[in-house]
Amino acid sequence: MASSRANDFSIGGIFMWVDYFDYQYCIYANTLFIKGVSELDRNTTAFSLPIGAMPLKCAVDLVADYCKVNGIKLKFSAVPDDRLDDLRALGPSKIERLVDWTDYIYDACDLANLSGKRFNKKRNHVNQFTSANPDYRVEALTGESAPEVRCAYVNWLSETDVDKTSAASESLQTLNVLDNLDKWGFEGILLRDQRGEIVAFTLGEVIGDTLFTHIEKMNHSVSGSGEMINRSFARWMIQRYPDLQYINREEDAGDEGLRQAKLSYHPTILLSKYDVTLFDSAHSSDN
Repeated sequence: MASSRANDFSIGGIFMWVDYFDYQYCIYANTLFIKGVSELDRNTTAFSLPIGAMPLKCAVDLVADYCKVNGIKLKFSAVPDDRLDDLRALGPSKIERLVDWTDYIYDACDLANLSGKRFNKKRNHVNQFTSANPDYRVEALTGESAPEVRCAYVNWLSETDVDKTSAASESLQTLNVLDNLDKWGFEGILLRDQRGEIVAFTLGEVIGDTLFTHIEKMNHSVSGSGEMINRSFARWMIQRYPDLQYINREEDAGDEGLRQAKLSYHPTILLSKYDVTLFDSAHSSDN
């Protein structure tokens, strides 16, 4: 099960962070190569694992040749744990766990139903919201509604602290997605309260049997809005995609509050990722 989650690949998620991680890409021989920087050190060049038709050994050799010509280390970043052995097989390596970039993956039905004792607090928060807002509405987030959502989000931002570099970058990327929603291909919903005001919204994409939740924002002054948008999106997407099994709510980026919030939903899988540096001999012999 963990293996299938690790092999799912979200292009949309990468391009949301294109500026923060300085991503560049090329496609050669039906294989995607992405160059950026390490999550551990944004001053260090790193590559994503090549994805496509080319055998990993051949693709790594091409990246190694590029690194030699440009005088940089051969480093791959955000390598999921089920691909570590593939890189180890290529020779000596240094492996560093990216503690702040673990993906939180959930059973989709768990988030849609919030059943059982372990979700008591979540259900209570949802009930608080529905009791205070009996005429709440859940709507599709479309290009037509995006400007109104953007306006609400900007108002929330003015009341919160986004001094952290990653948080500030994420806010800019969220605004960029809302400004160009039709180009991204994401699906999402918005949540309106009793008065018809937007109090939360979320966007993601389905790849295989997994929903990647790229953006989830709410007005934190509205009790239960976060739990309500989370549950509503799971239900909405399961209805649209009956084969949906998992929801990847992605990483916490080192934010302790966000980490605790993600853990409180009882993830089925914690998908660890790593930086892997391959030394010169790692690609010197054919497999």
